[in-house]
Amino acid sequence: MGKVIAVANQKGGVGKSTTTINIAASLGLMKKKVLVIDMDPQGNATSGLGIDKDEAIVTIYQVLTGEAGIKDVIIETKFKNLSIAAANAALAGAEVELMDVEDKEYILREALEQIKNEYDYILIDCPPSLSLFTLNAMCAADGVMIPMQCEYYALEGLSQIFNTISLVQERLNEDLKIDGIVFTMFDSRNNLSSDVVANVQENVDVPVYDTIIPRNVRLAESPSYGMPVFYYDRSCVGSTAYRYLAKEVDKKTENERQSQQTNQNVKTGSNVTE
Repeated sequence: MGKVIAVANQKGGVGKSTTTINIAASLGLMKKKVLVIDMDPQGNATSGLGIDKDEAIVTIYQVLTGEAGIKDVIIETKFKNLSIAAANAALAGAEVELMDVEDKEYILREALEQIKNEYDYILIDCPPSLSLFTLNAMCAADGVMIPMQCEYYALEGLSQIFNTISLVQERLNEDLKIDGIVFTMFDSRNNLSSDVVANVQENVDVPVYDTIIPRNVRLAESPSYGMPVFYYDRSCVGSTAYRYLAKEVDKKTENERQSQQTNQNVKTGSNVTE
């Protein structure tokens, strides 16, 4: 069964979409079958994977409103082993339309149950707000990845996302875990970047990914060409960093699966003994 990861932070401009599409593309290059779910009405993950969001007739909006099934909206991209459920501005209206729908936080979760076994990874790009779309993503997810820009104000945003995750764990999805914080837009020439990283590592009691994503012109340019950075410039530092991060994500996932299997074997063995 595939792992579902929500890429979320309530602060905008921290690299959520960039992180989503580049981890997805890197995992695809590792022969993992990957699906990206774009849950942001801005549709940045959609356009970043070369899909014209204005021409996408059937999108994740139709899934949330019950007009289409999840299989009807999945588009294969031109990148290896990588598909997307697209989004565009129409998605913004879904929140109002679903206001009186019972269990509306679980719509995406129920949809993904139909296809979860068909993918190794499902990555959900969340909007920069606490909205119905973010709640749907977290209710559907096994884990949350938190991209965090290496600047002072990003530290203030961490408490907001932690509070949101805690509330979701208490009331909607008790199995949700924080997979880790990934530092983005790191500038080695700026002491503040290093100070922010050190501050989080020392004072925040959640996992932190070893890989740090640097500021990189080619990485910033690639979305405007509708490409993950590896396909735009495979030799740049941004491409290298995201490939390392994808390997780290995959290793963490494999360790989790092995641990779950071990626990299951122990449980089964104890039951047999009894």
